[in-house]
Amino acid sequence: MVRFVIVALFTLIFTAALAGDFEDGVAAIDRKDYATALAKWRSAAQQGSAAAQYNLGNMYDQGLGVAQDYKEAVLWYLLAAQQGLANAQYNLGNMYGKGLGVAQDYKEAVRWWQLAAQQGKDKAQYNLALKYDKGEGVAQDYKEAVRWYLLAAQQGYKEAQYNLALMYYKGEGVAQDYKEAMRWFQLAAKQGLAEAQYNLGLMYSNGQGVAQDYKEAVRWYQLAANQGNADAQYNLGFMYYNGQGVAQDYKEAVRWYQLAAKQGLANAQHNLGVMYRNGQGVAQDYKEAVRWYQMAAKQGMAKAQNNVGLMYIDGRGVEQDFKEAVRWFLLAAEKFNAQSQFNLGLMYYNGNGVAKDYTEAMRWHLLAAKQGFASAQEKVGSMYGVGHGVAKDYVRAYMWLYIADIPEDENKINIRYLIASKMTAQQIEQAQRMARECMSSNYAKCD
Repeated sequence: MVRFVIVALFTLIFTAALAGDFEDGVAAIDRKDYATALAKWRSAAQQGSAAAQYNLGNMYDQGLGVAQDYKEAVLWYLLAAQQGLANAQYNLGNMYGKGLGVAQDYKEAVRWWQLAAQQGKDKAQYNLALKYDKGEGVAQDYKEAVRWYLLAAQQGYKEAQYNLALMYYKGEGVAQDYKEAMRWFQLAAKQGLAEAQYNLGLMYSNGQGVAQDYKEAVRWYQLAANQGNADAQYNLGFMYYNGQGVAQDYKEAVRWYQLAAKQGLANAQHNLGVMYRNGQGVAQDYKEAVRWYQMAAKQGMAKAQNNVGLMYIDGRGVEQDFKEAVRWFLLAAEKFNAQSQFNLGLMYYNGNGVAKDYTEAMRWHLLAAKQGFASAQEKVGSMYGVGHGVAKDYVRAYMWLYIADIPEDENKINIRYLIASKMTAQQIEQAQRMARECMSSNYAKCD
């Protein structure tokens, strides 16, 4: 909404003619007679009225009664700003910040916002805080950002309240304080700011700054989700899927996942794929599962890329294609997705979609094993046991099998038992010692 200055905010003695022109302009604006307002305010502006200069700048800025002309707007804003009018200083800062009518210049934007902010203009205080927060036009300074956010927040500016909450949440410019973050999120959330409502839901869900309360989390997620906040829609779907704070309801989970997924949220697209694959809340539909998996996968989500690969392996929703499976596994494996690294190792081990290559299989299995993936650890152990891709080494074989600690299966040969039958007691003890060192070092000392 365009805002015009109706009453001058400074002590200036208007002449009767100047005051008359200004007031006539106000009356013209009220009846949407922009041509008359423009003429009257131009007359007052040329006589030095800062309020008229500001209003004239607004008309050129918005293209009201005149062709939109940012350069002309800047000219009139500048004249009013130089007289100390806070609104004009704020708008002039915006013009420099956006590069409208002037070359973009964050330093100049900051200069004008600073002048307006010092007069108590909440939006200027907020914009100034943003620049200190991001280090644009000024050296990055979280403490200074907090100072200006606080001033605007105390005036009830909801975006400043939200950003101030984030500073307390992250501990940037202030000591980390979840309770204080909670307080400012609540103030912004109660004013209807969707991002604050979403974050408030997160804090209730995680029990940060408040006792964990899934029902309250759902309440705030719902408010944000109803405003179209994709993250809140996703989290609300998650709550319905898991029955947290609400009765478990797969159909409702699907509904909220769909809303978030259609906004491009990769997590929602992936989870929607899972629902279609498993037939949860919807009829089972592998093609639809693949479609949603691929949307998330194309955004670079490793978990979705792995699942696309699995669908190609099984020929579900797509024609079976091992080469295409390998392609998707590789994309995810390069992002350190352990499941994909293991799957890629299997493809090389069995020669599916690629030439059989035990060395390459071992490389990928080992990468997954060092991330704690038990199936990969078992595979590495068995490959050391038979000398596939590496020199046969019973000690290392036992070490990895010991780490994997796969429960015994009466329908499956116990590989560790077979390996142990070929080792001395001293070798077994050595392997166990190596396994403990490997695990205690978080897999840094396993070679």
